[in-house]
Amino acid sequence: MSRIATPATIADAPEKSQPLLDAVVKQIGSAPNMFRLIGVSPAALEGYLAMSGALGKGALPAATRERIALAVAEVNGCDYCLSAHAFLGKNLGRLDDAEITANRSGASNDPKADAAVRFAASVARQRGHIAEADFAAVRLAGYTDAQIIEIVQHVALNVWTNYANTVFQTEIDFPVVTARQAA
Repeated sequence: MSRIATPATIADAPEKSQPLLDAVVKQIGSAPNMFRLIGVSPAALEGYLAMSGALGKGALPAATRERIALAVAEVNGCDYCLSAHAFLGKNLGRLDDAEITANRSGASNDPKADAAVRFAASVARQRGHIAEADFAAVRLAGYTDAQIIEIVQHVALNVWTNYANTVFQTEIDFPVVTARQAA
């Protein structure tokens, strides 16, 4: 059970969050528990959706964004985010089970994506204090400055949702995936 009551429906959410939650439903078909819980603070929901929406228009493919989310969720031991992104990775990112397993280990079976996922996992594990070799590897793989900035931004956004879902113990409403262990 969540530490903060999750509004059962969009109508139960604060008035300012309701149109934001309606937009989530239009985009993904439902308003998962995380969105309704974050919506307890309309400002927090608006901020999350704004950053997520902006990054969705960025230079990284959806599959790479899901790979990064899986790696960061595993680093942080967030079962909610692992569950959500394993589901989204399979259904939206077209990731297979072997790829999801690699992502959770901070890697990828795709050579180009591997550099991004390894870099993101290092940023998360090292809290930004990465080695020069980590930066050189992602650049050598062909990532542009803009893409590297977006990778870091995705790490930050995912750390926030990992922390929110772990702190508030958001009830998982996806097929459950359990973290191996928090770093």
